[in-house]
Amino acid sequence: MAKHEFGIMPQSPQKGIRYDKYEPQKYHCILVNDDDLENIVTQLDDIDFFWHTPDVPQKGIDYCGITLIPPTSIPAFLSVIQNRHGLSQLESLLQNALRKGKWVIHYGL
Repeated sequence: MAKHEFGIMPQSPQKGIRYDKYEPQKYHCILVNDDDLENIVTQLDDIDFFWHTPDVPQKGIDYCGITLIPPTSIPAFLSVIQNRHGLSQLESLLQNALRKGKWVIHYGL
């Protein structure tokens, strides 16, 4: 089964730097089944994210690429996934990042 990976970034991403390198171990990523995320992905289309770098603001996640999720967008993300089957671990990770004021990185398919 295809998986997405989400992890908390220890430092905020820097403008001018691309986060294209696949480093899930660096961010202690969790796995999320594609089937579980696919059910809610269109509901994320109005949320502000960044694709690959904080220089590229976009709406919605980069489903097959890398998404940088700022702390300011986490509450909206949480409102979409709360109490959704298969997403409790992601919900916990996002709540933890929000408490700490940290960015989250998403590695898509």
